[in-house]
Amino acid sequence: MEKENITIYDVAREAGVSMATVSRVVNGNSNVKQATKDKVLAVIDRLDYRPNAVARGLASKKTTTVGVIIPDVTDMFFSELARGVDDVASMYHYNIILANSDDSGTKELQVLENLLAKQVDGIIYMGNGLRDKLRDQFSHTNVPIVLAGGVDEKNQIPTVNIDYAAATKDAVTKLINNGHKQIAFISGSLQQAINQNYRLQGYKAALEEAGIAFDEALVFETQYTYNAGFELANELYGTDATAAFVGADELAAGILNGLTDRGVDVPNDFEIITSINTKLTQITRPQLTSISIPMYDMGAVAMRMLTKLMGKENIENGRLSLPYGIISRQTTR
Repeated sequence: MEKENITIYDVAREAGVSMATVSRVVNGNSNVKQATKDKVLAVIDRLDYRPNAVARGLASKKTTTVGVIIPDVTDMFFSELARGVDDVASMYHYNIILANSDDSGTKELQVLENLLAKQVDGIIYMGNGLRDKLRDQFSHTNVPIVLAGGVDEKNQIPTVNIDYAAATKDAVTKLINNGHKQIAFISGSLQQAINQNYRLQGYKAALEEAGIAFDEALVFETQYTYNAGFELANELYGTDATAAFVGADELAAGILNGLTDRGVDVPNDFEIITSINTKLTQITRPQLTSISIPMYDMGAVAMRMLTKLMGKENIENGRLSLPYGIISRQTTR
C-alpha cells in the first residue's frame, strides 16, 4: 500500500472500526473507548496516516489553516513578524502556510489564489503596500484578512502596525535637535504607501515644525538592500546633507559602510537613524540608532485578531497601532 494513498478508509478497515470512529480519534473526541482509541492510533502510526485538512474542512467548514503572504522570507522585519504569527497560531491550534510573494503584484495575486484554493480559514498579509488589484481580490473573498506591519491608507482592512508618520517625525526631530538642517530622507519606492503617505509625511512635518524648508534634492528612493545603500553613499557624499533618516536597516548598513569608506566620520561628520531595529543595528560598527518597532508583537497581535475574526467574534478596534521607541546608539551624537 503506497503511503501517499493512505486514507481514513484504509485506517478504518485495518483497525476494524468505522470511519466515524477514526475521525473521532483524530479529532480528539473523548467519546471513544480507550482500547479502541489505542488500536486506531496504532494503525495510524503503522500506516503513517496524515489527515487531509482540506478534506476535513469540506465537512467542518474549517481547515484550521492560515495563509501568510510575506514579501521576502529573508527580510528580518517580516521574518520576525512571521515568528509572532506562528507562535500565536500554535497556541490556537492553527497551522501556517507561508507563501513568499517576492513583493511582486502578479505573484501576490497568484499566491492569494493558491491559498484560497487550499481552503485556508484566514490570511495574514505582510507587505510595504497594498496594490489596487490585490485590494480588489481581498474585497471579493469571505475569508478574513489582517495586515501585519503594513498600512492600509483606505482603512478598509484590519491592520496592526505602528504610527510610521509619528515615528519618522520623532526620528527626524532628534536629528534636528542635534543641530542638523540638511537631513536626507532615504527609503524604498515612493510608490509604496508606507513611504509616500506616512514616512515622508512625518519627515516633512518635522522639518515644518522646525522652520526648515523641504528640499526635494535630499529625498532618495532606492531598494531595501545593502548594496543599494553602499552605492547611494557616493551620491549622498556629494550633497549638503549632514544626517539621514533611512527606511530600512540593511539599507542603512550599506550607507554607513559606504560613507565610512569615503572617509566620513559617523557620527561626528554625519548622523544616521534607521527605522526598524533588527539585529543588524547592533552588528554594525558603529551601532545604528534606530526607531524600535515591536515586530514580534505586531505579528502576534495580528494573528490573535485573525483568530477572533475567524471565530466570528467582534473586535473593538480593527486598526491597532502599537507603541514604538527610539534607541540611541553610536550613529547619532
